[in-house]
Amino acid sequence: MGDQLPITFQEYIKLPELGIDVSNISFNTLTLQSDKFICIREKTGAKEQVCIVDLEDTSKTFRRPITADSAIMNPENKIIALKAGRSLQVFNLEMKAKVKSCTMTDDVQFWRWITPFDIALVTETSVLHWSIEGTSSPVKQFDRHANLNGTQIIGYTTNAKMNWMALIGISAPQGRIVGSMQLYNKDRGASQPIEAHAAEFSEIRLEGAAQPTQVFAFASRGANGSKMHVVEIDHVEGNPVFQKRSVEMMFPAEAVNDFPVSMQAGPKYEVVYMVTKFGFIHVYDLETGACIFTNRISGDTVFVTARHENGIIAVNRKGQVLSVCVNEDTVIPYILQNTGNVELAFRLASRANLPGADQLYVQRFQQLMGQNQFNEAAKMAANSPRGMLRTENTINQLKHLQSAPGQLSPILQYFATILEKGELNRHESIELARPVLASNRKALLEKWLKEDKLECSEELGDIVHPHDATLALSVYLRANVPAKVVLCFAQSGQFDKIVLYCKKVGFTPEWVQLLMQIARVDGDKACDFALSLVKEDPPLITADQVVGVFSSQNLVQQTTRFLLDALKDNHESDAQLQTKLLELNLLNAPQVADAILGNGMFSHFDRAYIAQLAEKAGLYQRALELYDNLDDIKRVAVHTEVLDGEWLIGYFGNLSVGDSLAVLRQMLEHNRAQNMQVVVQAAIKYSDLLGAQNIIEIFEDLQCNEGLYYYLGAVVNVTEDPAVVFKYIQAAVATGQIKEVERVVRDNNHYDAEKVKNYLKEAALPDQLPLIIVCDRYDYVHDLVLYLYSNGMAKYIEVYVQQVNPGRLPQVVGALLDVDCDESIVKSLISATPAQFSIADLVSEVEKRNRLKTLHRWLEAKASEGAQDTGLYNALAKIYIDSNYDPEKFLSSNKLYDPRVVGAYSEKRDPNLAFLAYSQGECDDELLRLTSENGMFKQQARYLIKRRDLSLWSKALSGDDQHALNPSHRRQLVDQVVSYALPEAEDPEEVSVCVKAFMAANLPQELIELLERIILEPTPFSNNNNLQNLLILTAVKVEPTRVADYIGRLNNFDAPDVAEICINNGLHEEAFNIYKRFEVNADAIGVLIDHVGSLDRAYEYAERCDQPDVWSRLGRAQLDGLRIKDAIDSYVRADDASNFGDVIAVATRAGKFDDLVRFLLMARKKVREPVIESELLFAYAKTERLTDLEDMLHGPNIAQVQKVGDRCYDEGLFEAARLLFQSVSNWARLASTLVRLGDYQAAVDCGRKANSTAVWRDVHGACIAEREFRLAQICALHLIVHAEELEPMIRLYEAGGHVDELCTLLENGLGLERAHMGMFTELAVLYCKYRPTQIMDHLKLYWSRVNIPKVIRACEAAHLWPELVFLYVHYDEFDNAAQTIIAHSADAWEHASFKDIIVKASNVELYYKALRFYLNEQPLLLSDLLAVMMPRIDHTRVVSMFVKSDNIPLIKPYLVSAQATNNKAVNEAFNDLLIEEEDFVGLRNSIDNHDNFDAIGLAQRLEKHELLEFRRIAAHLYNQAKRWRQSLTLSKKDKLYKDAMTTARVSGSVEIAEDLLRYFVESGNAACFSACLFTCYDIVRSDVVMELAWRHGLANEAMPYFINLVREYQVKVDHLVEEVGELKVKVEKNAGPANAVAGPNQLMGPAGINGRLLLGHAGSANNAQPFASNLGSAHGSTPSMGGL
Repeated sequence: MGDQLPITFQEYIKLPELGIDVSNISFNTLTLQSDKFICIREKTGAKEQVCIVDLEDTSKTFRRPITADSAIMNPENKIIALKAGRSLQVFNLEMKAKVKSCTMTDDVQFWRWITPFDIALVTETSVLHWSIEGTSSPVKQFDRHANLNGTQIIGYTTNAKMNWMALIGISAPQGRIVGSMQLYNKDRGASQPIEAHAAEFSEIRLEGAAQPTQVFAFASRGANGSKMHVVEIDHVEGNPVFQKRSVEMMFPAEAVNDFPVSMQAGPKYEVVYMVTKFGFIHVYDLETGACIFTNRISGDTVFVTARHENGIIAVNRKGQVLSVCVNEDTVIPYILQNTGNVELAFRLASRANLPGADQLYVQRFQQLMGQNQFNEAAKMAANSPRGMLRTENTINQLKHLQSAPGQLSPILQYFATILEKGELNRHESIELARPVLASNRKALLEKWLKEDKLECSEELGDIVHPHDATLALSVYLRANVPAKVVLCFAQSGQFDKIVLYCKKVGFTPEWVQLLMQIARVDGDKACDFALSLVKEDPPLITADQVVGVFSSQNLVQQTTRFLLDALKDNHESDAQLQTKLLELNLLNAPQVADAILGNGMFSHFDRAYIAQLAEKAGLYQRALELYDNLDDIKRVAVHTEVLDGEWLIGYFGNLSVGDSLAVLRQMLEHNRAQNMQVVVQAAIKYSDLLGAQNIIEIFEDLQCNEGLYYYLGAVVNVTEDPAVVFKYIQAAVATGQIKEVERVVRDNNHYDAEKVKNYLKEAALPDQLPLIIVCDRYDYVHDLVLYLYSNGMAKYIEVYVQQVNPGRLPQVVGALLDVDCDESIVKSLISATPAQFSIADLVSEVEKRNRLKTLHRWLEAKASEGAQDTGLYNALAKIYIDSNYDPEKFLSSNKLYDPRVVGAYSEKRDPNLAFLAYSQGECDDELLRLTSENGMFKQQARYLIKRRDLSLWSKALSGDDQHALNPSHRRQLVDQVVSYALPEAEDPEEVSVCVKAFMAANLPQELIELLERIILEPTPFSNNNNLQNLLILTAVKVEPTRVADYIGRLNNFDAPDVAEICINNGLHEEAFNIYKRFEVNADAIGVLIDHVGSLDRAYEYAERCDQPDVWSRLGRAQLDGLRIKDAIDSYVRADDASNFGDVIAVATRAGKFDDLVRFLLMARKKVREPVIESELLFAYAKTERLTDLEDMLHGPNIAQVQKVGDRCYDEGLFEAARLLFQSVSNWARLASTLVRLGDYQAAVDCGRKANSTAVWRDVHGACIAEREFRLAQICALHLIVHAEELEPMIRLYEAGGHVDELCTLLENGLGLERAHMGMFTELAVLYCKYRPTQIMDHLKLYWSRVNIPKVIRACEAAHLWPELVFLYVHYDEFDNAAQTIIAHSADAWEHASFKDIIVKASNVELYYKALRFYLNEQPLLLSDLLAVMMPRIDHTRVVSMFVKSDNIPLIKPYLVSAQATNNKAVNEAFNDLLIEEEDFVGLRNSIDNHDNFDAIGLAQRLEKHELLEFRRIAAHLYNQAKRWRQSLTLSKKDKLYKDAMTTARVSGSVEIAEDLLRYFVESGNAACFSACLFTCYDIVRSDVVMELAWRHGLANEAMPYFINLVREYQVKVDHLVEEVGELKVKVEKNAGPANAVAGPNQLMGPAGINGRLLLGHAGSANNAQPFASNLGSAHGSTPSMGGL
């Protein structure tokens, strides 16, 4: 379409290019609810899916496997609504979740989204709305009118309030498409039937209306004509009444049966778009009903539309997605030029703000102003499109107009109109603000600002500021005037907003000056503001600058607060500021400085300087914290009276060890009484760090014993240094603190006991308790007793054992015995000591000294008192054994002694006593050792049997780590057990343990001996079951030859278990005899079968037993041995069908179907299993007993007939398979079977019943093989509708050479309902191969339904070039199409077609290839080709191509057109062509209009041309290049004096113009001299002219020049005189008496009057007029030079 059409037409996409089949593009399968998504239901064979096309980005197109009757996409979001039958569901595709669902009671005939949250549902009887929000069900809106019965619903629409609804349907009575519409009003509950095909609700704004007017538009085409109606609905009070519009709709002659299918409103333009079925677009103005434009946009049927921005979007049958919208740039000119409807153009431009009516508006505005209709003019200016009349000039005109009484002034009318519909511009806002503020109506201005009705500017803010600073701030903010905004913030005290604002807008004010202003007003706010500036990144002001500002205002407190916050990060770079802060406060507020230093905020200030200031201020603690010099520290530290003690003690932790010791010494030396407590506490706290010895040395050097004692008393409990503890003991002794000495030696564990013991001995304390404690703790008892006994302090010995530690009595007694103390004293001491000592230790000490009998009486006394101490009784036992005082009685009766101790004591004295002691205490290891070493095996055997301990038996029989095995000892033990000990046993457990022990010791021979003694001889255990089993089992392992004898002699053993063990050990006959003896026949025959391996013996045994389970066992064995007949006989005799699976499998593999029938008949009676009956059927089939098979099929059975039939089919038993398939009506398999039997007609009949692709394929292949083509075609027509079956079928036909039959088949198949792309494609390929004359007709009919790439390959192979081009074009491969035409032009070229193709090619190289092609073959059509290719070709390359081939004249029309691009190559080529053609007029026009060429080169060529006009063009070119002298030389050479004078004037050069004058004078050409003076009047100098005229007698010729010159000067003088007079009057008026002295001479300055020069430029354009008028020419125009 042309550029000047009033609409913008665009093709968005072609749906087939997205892989969507054209067959799926229809009203029933494609839905378009908005301009966001298209939803298509696709069906390919049995596969169904929904394709969703995203119109904003087609690459996001996606498909989902959804089966539904209908699918519609939400107009805004990725939400899809699906309808399947009466079930409706809504899904959110992004969240993959169901939104809502419901089930309708009636079928839904039509549905669509009416809002993003509501769906309209149309059933047979009613219309419902269904909201997807909440849980509500569809809500009925109204019942369908009878006029819609029998119609197809094609549309439903509502107004914005959803109180008006229109339902539209169409029907086709008598072959005419009739539209029926039901208009329903919800408020009134009333319906109106209307004949209409399309309808739409919209709104328009009428002139003078306060609110929009709701309108309803509908269109119909009936028998009586076609009309479009626009009516008003819901009239609003106060609005003008809208008159109904009814206009005729025009349809072209070729669209007789066309009718409207859809209408969509364009609210912005207040138009409605109507689309017809045949693809026509109608655009109507809603207010007037006028038709703006009608044209065809689609050659195919348009069946669905939707609103697209302020236009319409539609889809046609071809799958094109098209959009139409009003073209804002051309619609107004189009209306004016084509319809002449000026009023429509005027209204449309005004309401839609469109260009094109500017001149019309200006004229009407001037007309209204001229008619004094000022208010109307004001309204028009306010409503002018794009604000073209809203200028300063218009405002000035309206501002000075007076209003009629009782009416608004024009300027206020102007402003009111604009404010009603929009906002004021900058100048309007300023002009309106002045009167509003002057009338003190500031609130009105605030209201307009809030509504964004004013365009804010700095000027507007300046106007508002004197009246309201806050309002002015708002204006400045909106106008983005940062300097004024910051000033307002500062003035209003909103300092916190300044930084935020400046950062936001990127403004940087003078922060220091601003801070200074704020500091003068409010120091605290200035501090806050400074902090906000410093905290910015990067800081907007430095801390130094802030301190400078605050210091200048003496703001100490604010400076402190600022620096505390600004320096909180404690950077080293802030050291100077930290010092400044502390200095400021130490001098002015020491308490603040103390707090700052106490918080430890800063660490980079000048510590020495601040320490001195702190010391002077009396802040000793802070001074100490800061001083580093030891002398300073020692000087300050002694002031403990003012220092906090705890802090001072903690301060020592910061000093080095040496410094701390020096300070402590200094403090003691300065004032010991005052400072000792602090020194002691510091020494205690840092004892580990300073070293106890160093501290002790200080105290000792200064003889501060009290301090030393307190210090050591604090650290002695925590130190581990023996020397420190010893020093403390010495200090305590020296100070008489004996109790403290006693405590330390008792509680401390870190002193040198030997050293302390010796010191205490030497100290000779009055109380020996500390020495006793030391000796007791560190086991110096012997030394203690010797010391005390030798020094006559025996009473301390008694104190020791009786009061201090009675447990030391044994050691004390030993020591006393060593010093040969009297026994009476010892006995007395023992008796007097509390019984808190170990008797065993006492006995041990006495026994070591061989004086045990000393304790005899004491021990018996203790025993009689009931003492339970083991050591006591051990001692008594030893005394009784040694004295032989009835020891056996004591050892047997007493249980309190230790058997091991007493036994060991007795071993060497009497082994029997030792055995007695060990046996009493069950000391097994000691007893075994004792009895073995002394040959006491009988006692050992009896002890083992009585103990019943398997582990003990194991040690005796097998040995262990402690008891090595001695075989001779074991043999003696076994003999004693068998001979004496075991026969004596009466407890079964003892026997059992003994047997187990022999078994565990792996003594089978000995075990057999033992068991024979127990079982075969009469004993209480002869008939014991376990022992008999054990005897047999042991014999099985050790003496197999004796097993049979045992089996015969014993009868109380476990036969099955024993037999099983015999089998496992290879004693099969013994096992068989056991089973036979106990009549376990099944197991017995199992032994014969499985182990003996004799089926004959097994058969004989089965005959003798004749039991079913025996026969079954035999049958299984025979089956395993492949004696199938015998096995089946055995199973039949056993009447056992349990193993039918194995029997069937083996018999089937062996082919024994006759025998199998006998078994299966028996099994069928026993077991009802499908497999049995199925195998019986198969056996009948294999044995050809078809009668029995048929009888069984006719009778009741549970056989798997289908599977049996498949087996028969696979085995080639087709007759049996036919009977089987027929019985289950499996037509598919029956058809295949009939094919194998050669009954093809019956096979085809079965194929129809089966309707299976595999069956049709099978039958079809058989029919082809037998050349039954009629039947084969019947089968094939069912196959070709499946795309996957098509290619194998084609290969089958081609392999057999049946091409004609194949083509006939595919031609017949094209008419099938399920015909698919593959059929059309393959037929096209066959035509290419075998019938090339038919291919073009086929492609023209079905190009849209073939697989074009495949057919393209076929056409290439068959060299069908026209057809190949046709396919390339329709596949949009224009490059390949063009290449094919060029390569095969004899067959494929056609000029008009090639032009259409080449302009659509994407490869630019093809354009130049096409040009070379045309140059070679069609040179006369080159210009036509270049005309269509011009927008896309490189003109330089094209020209170069034709220059090289010397064919530029062929493309002259192209060069003329291409000159519009001002391309250098084109211009030069065209200029060369014009030179060659001697067309100087064309050449002059070319160089004047197109300047991109080598002008100098062309001029040099043309100045030598033989034709004068070309040389003139050369001079002209020199002029354009400002080569004036070369141009003049050329003009003078050709005597073209007029051109020469023009050149001189244009050059503006005085020198050139005067040279030309001299040339004319020298050549005697007076006329040209005079003409040159006129032409170059502005350039030449008057004195030069006067000289030339005087010297050469040319005064007459120069006279006109001089007359004009004099006139010019006269005018200037007159003007100056007038101006001087005015100035003189003005000066006299303004000058007072004081200035009268100055006089008129004051007007003259260095530069003339009032600083201006009196003389103007001689060549002024304003001064040329007098001279020009004398020559008869006006306004300085050049006079005619015809006379020259």
